[in-house]
Amino acid sequence: MDRRAEGSPRSTDLENPREAEEDARPFNALCKRLSEDGISRKSFPWRLPRGNGLVLPPHKERPYTIAAALPKPCFLEDFYGPCAKTSEKGPYFLTEYSTHQLFSQLTLLQQELFQKCHPVHFLNSRALGVMDKSTAIPKASSSESLSAKTCSLFLPNYVQDKYLLQLLRNADDVSTWVAAEIVTSHTSKLQVNLLSKFLLIAKSCYEQRNFATAMQILSGLEHLAVRQSPAWRILPAKIAEVMEELKAVEVFLKSDSLCLMEGRRFRAQPTLPSAHLLAMHIQQLETGGFTMTNGAHRWSKLRNIAKVVSQVHAFQENPYTFSPDPKLQSYLKQRIARFSGADISTLAADSRANFHQVSSEKHSRKIQDKLRRMKATFQ
Repeated sequence: MDRRAEGSPRSTDLENPREAEEDARPFNALCKRLSEDGISRKSFPWRLPRGNGLVLPPHKERPYTIAAALPKPCFLEDFYGPCAKTSEKGPYFLTEYSTHQLFSQLTLLQQELFQKCHPVHFLNSRALGVMDKSTAIPKASSSESLSAKTCSLFLPNYVQDKYLLQLLRNADDVSTWVAAEIVTSHTSKLQVNLLSKFLLIAKSCYEQRNFATAMQILSGLEHLAVRQSPAWRILPAKIAEVMEELKAVEVFLKSDSLCLMEGRRFRAQPTLPSAHLLAMHIQQLETGGFTMTNGAHRWSKLRNIAKVVSQVHAFQENPYTFSPDPKLQSYLKQRIARFSGADISTLAADSRANFHQVSSEKHSRKIQDKLRRMKATFQ
């Protein structure tokens, strides 16, 4: 082998010359074939050394393919960012984050929208079609439209900004997303995990005075398709109590228009009010005329409206200081936008986990019990 590596000729070897001649025959035949066949010469991948140390493989070489040489592709993560990989997991991705992480990022997303609004956006919301969700929306009649114009705080030629509708639309999208993530889960175990996760997020929200997101999650959990889920039966009792706490918070927020401004300690804390409940309180104060029969303005009524509306500026002065997570925020926005305007009942019908299923063992046990009873009656 050392002599072969140095390129020493085989004629100077001390071995039998007849054996050396036999070993050289395949190599000479190969050289002759390569010189005659141009195609083979182009496809031959090796350089021929001066010595006779080349050993030919006994089998035919496999054809070269580009796919075998390329590395495994990672197109999703390279082109669409890190969230494209997580979007395939669907609701499983929510269980990988802690309650505080999800609560803080949802709060920052809600705060971003709330910081852009103005107290004036909450005035005359009835003219924009904002109504109580518990009551059915009737068709607007001519008398209602006339009364809305006469009782408006704005001039007749004033074009009202509709940013409040954007706030309410975002709240509906979050509620739809919460309900959709639960009803699209394919196992009862995952539904229980998501129910627990959303309830704990809502609890963290109202404890940290983010009443907007807390009420949005409550609205999603109160959807009929979600309430009929079998996962509520196997939900831990401690977690199920959070649902009653959320309903109590909703009653508290509906009770008084200035309930969030009570106490000096609470005024200094960051607060995000529910846009819909705040608009309903202002609507209640706006009912009736703003002038008396003699033409004088009802200043006490106007002061009360201004006092309630001024909460918006007071809450905007104390923002939350959580550190943003762009990756998680991007994923949450993507999931919320995906289920925007979705029909929850249709989504729930596609998953078997949303229906009560009787196990085969339990069913057979019931049949056996009935047969024993029938047998006992005949004896």
